Amino acid sequence: MVDVDNLEFGIETFGDIVANEDGSLKTAAESIRQIVREGELADQYGINVIGVGEHHRPDYSVSSPETVLAAIAAVTKNIKLATAVTVLSSDDPVRVYERFATLDGLSNGRAQVMLGRGSFTESFPLFGYDLTDYDDLFNEKLVLYDQLRKEKPVTWSGKFRPSLKEQEVYPKTEKGELETYIGIGGSPESIIRAARFGYKVIIAIIGGQAERFKPYMDLYHKAAQKFDMPVYPVAVHSHGFIADNKDEAIEVAFKNIKANFDRIGLTRGWAPMSREQFDNETKVGSFYVGDPETVAQRIAKTIQLLDLGRFDLVYGAGNQTAAQRERMIELYATKVIPRVKEILSTKEGENHDH
Repeated sequence: MVDVDNLEFGIETFGDIVANEDGSLKTAAESIRQIVREGELADQYGINVIGVGEHHRPDYSVSSPETVLAAIAAVTKNIKLATAVTVLSSDDPVRVYERFATLDGLSNGRAQVMLGRGSFTESFPLFGYDLTDYDDLFNEKLVLYDQLRKEKPVTWSGKFRPSLKEQEVYPKTEKGELETYIGIGGSPESIIRAARFGYKVIIAIIGGQAERFKPYMDLYHKAAQKFDMPVYPVAVHSHGFIADNKDEAIEVAFKNIKANFDRIGLTRGWAPMSREQFDNETKVGSFYVGDPETVAQRIAKTIQLLDLGRFDLVYGAGNQTAAQRERMIELYATKVIPRVKEILSTKEGENHDH
């Protein structure tokens, strides 16, 4: 049974370049300032979390999410400030910890680390790492991060960075540790690893039906039990777009999400997204697109199916305008979230198989 009272809702952006009304593109700098404005709006509307991605490529504006989150911290009061994700494999865990501890101090304890291996790989050559070490890098750095998180002197040695002996790391956080999630794309090993370390889990469902992730939920519970670690409510993030009118939402989303996925697909060998594929994702897959009622019904179904504690909607995919992005955040906060809670706390939720 979903705990509606403690259910959290977030938004996430990967820093897509914002479009002007005439179709031309804003600069990366303008797009970054727009994200800060959106973070401020999300906070005013009472959304629980904003997540900002890390990428090092021309179609995304944010390579340093903590800096953008620090700017959002300065103009907000309650919203949690997360990355989506921090690519730990190509970063230094000590620097990651210091940056987030700083953000946590600036924001009155609202920083949230989301660690991942990175589904994009451009950061590896950029920072001098070999992609053949993809798994080893993450595993080793997670062990170091985990020690740093205890905020005690660290003694550690590994293959990819100099060893540490009784090393203190500053600043310390006020609450004694940073809230940390591990972002998972769909490998059982990742779920087991997160459970072993006792971290919260956020699953990226960016294609296909949410139902196929049910076994992962069971695996997480079993693994946490086996390692005698706490079981936290699981979070999910998926793409979506909301507009006042369903047809308008579908057209805007198709144009932008398709362009976004096709561009990424060029480097990954994906075939271009067909209209049929998009429509299928929108009806039964992992794109939450439409007017507020349509989107609320589908989100409620996913939350119930997977017994989630948090749902994050990835907004702004492709080159949407500032007005489209801001209206979507408003509709999500004022119409979709209250409606999802209503569905889940009534009989409607119990019969939610339509």
